[in-house]
Amino acid sequence: MISLRRLALALSIPLLSLAAPLVRAADAPPTVETVDIHRYAGLWYEIASLPNFFQRGCVATTAEYTLGEGGRLGVKNRCRKDTLDGDWKQSEGRARVVAPGKLKVSFFWPFEGDYWILALDPDYRWALVGAPGRDYLWVLSRTPQMPEATYAAITQKAVALGFDLRELRRTPQPAP
Repeated sequence: MISLRRLALALSIPLLSLAAPLVRAADAPPTVETVDIHRYAGLWYEIASLPNFFQRGCVATTAEYTLGEGGRLGVKNRCRKDTLDGDWKQSEGRARVVAPGKLKVSFFWPFEGDYWILALDPDYRWALVGAPGRDYLWVLSRTPQMPEATYAAITQKAVALGFDLRELRRTPQPAP
């Protein structure tokens, strides 16, 4: 016998998908053509992001990707609460590659979000990551700080891809 709670959840999933903003493929930003997931795996520092509810109060934010079985990735997001010496917050999830430069990430099954790699340094030193609806955007680096010229070039790329950067915020990171 199915519980009322499970039935309500099962019925709400199609409704949630209808409520999600629809982005036509032609309107979505292009992703990189290839990603070596073995090179992409590892620790990334968030340099900047568009604010979102699940990162409220986060500083010193990092994302770590680990290779798993069957082409899946483990995802561990960490940040400090409010200050560089605040308490750590952490969430763990999984990701799967669905197309070149496109991943689906889940922190709460069965819900998944789009994680699109929009630009990537040839040496995997930085990445620009977003979503097709342009409501999420992250500038990531392998180091806690990034040269200003590099940051400016990445944000110019984001603008060229149609992102509105008026709300983009730099993420405080500890000094090296």
